[in-house]
Amino acid sequence: MPRSSFQIFLKRHGGLFRSNGRQSTKRKGTIMTADSNDAERIYRLWDEALGNKDLEAALALYAPDASIESPLVQHLMQTKDGIVRGRDALREFIARVFRTNPPQRRRFKQGFFSDGRVLTWEYPRQSPDGDQMDLVEVMEIDDGLIQRHRVYWGWYALNVLKES
Repeated sequence: MPRSSFQIFLKRHGGLFRSNGRQSTKRKGTIMTADSNDAERIYRLWDEALGNKDLEAALALYAPDASIESPLVQHLMQTKDGIVRGRDALREFIARVFRTNPPQRRRFKQGFFSDGRVLTWEYPRQSPDGDQMDLVEVMEIDDGLIQRHRVYWGWYALNVLKES
C-alpha cells in the first residue's frame, strides 16, 4: 500500500508516537514534544466536559481571550461571522451548544495528533453505532490553555445543521 504524504512527513520528522512515548508504525497516536502532556490533558478533559455537558469544566480549558471558530457559531449565535472571542462569549456559546446537541452529535473518535502546541482529532462520519456528525477539531494551546479552537464540518454534519 503506498504511503500518504502525511505518513512520509511523520517518518521524516521523527515518526509517530503513542501517548506513552513509544514509537509506533500505526496511524493512531500523538507526536510527542515537551508540551504534549497539555495536549493530552486538554483532549481528555474536553471530552469529559462535552460528555457531561459541564460548562465550567469546559471553560476552565480556555484562555481568557480565547476564540472558537465554527459554522455552529453563526447558527446558534445568529452572527455574520463564525467566531466567538473572550470568556463571556465562550460561556454563552458553549452553553447553547450543550443545550442543543442533536442525537447525531456523538463522541466516537480514534485518538489525536499533537505537536504540543496544536491538538487535532476527527469525529468520523462512520462510527460503530452508525453515522455521527463528521467534524475535525483543531486547538492551539498556549501556557496549558486553549487559545484558538476551530471546528471544521463535513457534509453530513452540515446537513444536520441545516435541518435543525
